Amino acid sequence: MSITGALGVTLVDWTGGLVLSAAGTGPDGDPAADAADAAELARVVMLRQAFADPGAGGSSAEDVIVTSASVYHLLRFVDTSFDGNLLIHLRLDRNTANLAMARIRLTAIIDRMVSTS
Repeated sequence: MSITGALGVTLVDWTGGLVLSAAGTGPDGDPAADAADAAELARVVMLRQAFADPGAGGSSAEDVIVTSASVYHLLRFVDTSFDGNLLIHLRLDRNTANLAMARIRLTAIIDRMVSTS
């Protein structure tokens, strides 16, 4: 939540849509609904060959960005040493956030989180 413009963040198991942790506010106040929606989008991206990177040996997406009139949605997939299918869904206020900087900061946070666990 220390990222400028952050409205809310959810750690999600995208295979089942389960909330593992949440902070801030959700779009409707329900982190479970937020997680289910983020997981559905993640499954579309991760399980479809159309979104694979053929130049990188068919590797999967790193993140997904969805924009609306007032909010940026940043879904960042978390690479773990175990076989986890985790993502972080960060919602940002479009008027105060810098999307590029938020993406860089979120990546650094995840790298620290994964390397210390």
